[in-house]
Amino acid sequence: MIKRLDKLLIDLPKPEHPDANAAAAVQELLGGKFGEMSTLNNYMYQSFNFRSKRKLKPFYDLVASITAEEFGHVELVANTINNMIEGTTFTADPDMQPMQNAKDKRNTYHFIDTAQTSRPMDSMGAPWRGDHVFNSGNLILDLLHNFFLECGARTHKMRVYEMTENPVAREMIGYLLVRGGVHIVAYAKALEIATGVDMTKMVPIPNLSNKAFDYTRKYEDQGIHRKLYTFSDTDYQDIDKIWKGTHPEDGKPVEVIRGAPQGAPIPDYPEIPEEFAPGISHEDFLEIAKRLQRSAGI
Repeated sequence: MIKRLDKLLIDLPKPEHPDANAAAAVQELLGGKFGEMSTLNNYMYQSFNFRSKRKLKPFYDLVASITAEEFGHVELVANTINNMIEGTTFTADPDMQPMQNAKDKRNTYHFIDTAQTSRPMDSMGAPWRGDHVFNSGNLILDLLHNFFLECGARTHKMRVYEMTENPVAREMIGYLLVRGGVHIVAYAKALEIATGVDMTKMVPIPNLSNKAFDYTRKYEDQGIHRKLYTFSDTDYQDIDKIWKGTHPEDGKPVEVIRGAPQGAPIPDYPEIPEEFAPGISHEDFLEIAKRLQRSAGI
């Protein structure tokens, strides 16, 4: 089971201007082949289907705890997209075309289908596919795939970072470059323990330090690239059998943190009357409040 917290992993800035076309590019980091929905579902099904959980517990704990973090990554990218689209249209009489700006955006699904919010799709509007999940049942092969998947995800984040100056997109990507780097090194360390092959000599892939990006530096200065969270107060503690020693890039000790990061507030998006969202008027709200009070016996 996953214990859900009503927080984002980091605080996202509020952009000064909408940037719906850049949001379409960011969709790749959510529902693309190497997006966060793929990392979440790959690790989730591998943890569900893991064989010899007790005998190979450190490896099971690693995949299971990273699964929980990936849920937060999906949530973070989705909220980034929502923030980037907000403000594209305006409120007015329907005959005044309040949605006129939407027709010129790259991804009209954001306006027609979801009321200016994210969708489980890639940057071209293709839905995320279940066959992106790889779960062979062979521990070494699955760990090797996860290492490759994280390197592919890192590559796509770097490319989307270079496509937009949008501050909310770059804040999110900067953080996920750092956290994805943790997962790359974690899977490399797991493969070394399982096979004796030092995979950490291959990182970083692509061969460019996170420090090359302005929005990653503060997270690396906080040492977040050396921390791996259990996302549980009591379980998955044996990840310290794998996440140990030093980080291959800066040589400093890595650290296992029980539980989850502190997190930041979840954004509260305003109504968009031209999208009929959420479709609750002030009068409706007052009536709903009365019903809730009656239901609570107040």
